[in-house]
Amino acid sequence: MIRKAVIPAAGLGTRFLPATKAQPKEMLPIIDTPVIQYVVQEAVDAGIDDILIISGKGKRALEDHFDRNWELEAILQEKEDEYWYNQIRHIGDMANIHYIRQKEMNGLGDAIRYARQHVGVEAFAVLLGDTIIDTVIPVVQQLVDIYEQYQRSVVAVEEVPKEKVSRYGIIGGKELGKNLWQITDMIEKPSVEQSPSNLAFAGRYILTPDIFRALEQTQPGKNNEIQLTDAMRILMKREAVYAYRIEGKRFDIGNKMDYLKTIVHYGLKRPEFRDEFRQFLSQQVKEELKKE
Repeated sequence: MIRKAVIPAAGLGTRFLPATKAQPKEMLPIIDTPVIQYVVQEAVDAGIDDILIISGKGKRALEDHFDRNWELEAILQEKEDEYWYNQIRHIGDMANIHYIRQKEMNGLGDAIRYARQHVGVEAFAVLLGDTIIDTVIPVVQQLVDIYEQYQRSVVAVEEVPKEKVSRYGIIGGKELGKNLWQITDMIEKPSVEQSPSNLAFAGRYILTPDIFRALEQTQPGKNNEIQLTDAMRILMKREAVYAYRIEGKRFDIGNKMDYLKTIVHYGLKRPEFRDEFRQFLSQQVKEELKKE
């Protein structure tokens, strides 16, 4: 049983400057809900309510968001605004959230090392704090189901266009069944020629505690950072590691184009916006086509 989740959220968000100069990119809103709340909700929906957020300098807004806001709650009660009062209370009560700072930006693998004391000897989930996945069954739950069968680390992967493999960590492996592989190789941001497949890491993992021993042996790699991919290559020498092709639509909020797509996607899902927003988008496309 997976009881704990780790959410790395320490990155500087430089690709979103100036918006991220004074706020974490994980707090960027998807309409009216910050990215990090979607990520936490996914863990909660998978039955995990013990969550460690690995943050960094300037990330205090993450803690404030999930804390109780007594003054706001009192104002909403005075206004008898029961809907928003319950919504705000839910945010403060949705999980037991702990925080630790990554003191230097030394890569995802280094960030995961900060979770060692919190997770102890248990397998745990990892959800990247800038990645949202829209799916019926939470992706973490999909991975937990695979973990319970094999009792080994499992990573979520998705197919990406071959010409874009250099943007991702890519796996190669032996196909075991529908959407399931035993990984035989993984490369961080390979060239098209080096890439063993077009199956890319999708920002969700179930890791056994042996990953910490592997991280201790991992030398700085790409960008002089401790890469989780490199640590998992070491882990693969000791135990099998599996990959599961997710069912769902993934959005990487780390880049502006995906952020725009995410807002459109979720805007069209919201009943109060759907019709008017669809009409607006349709009209905009027609106007742009006329300019061509």
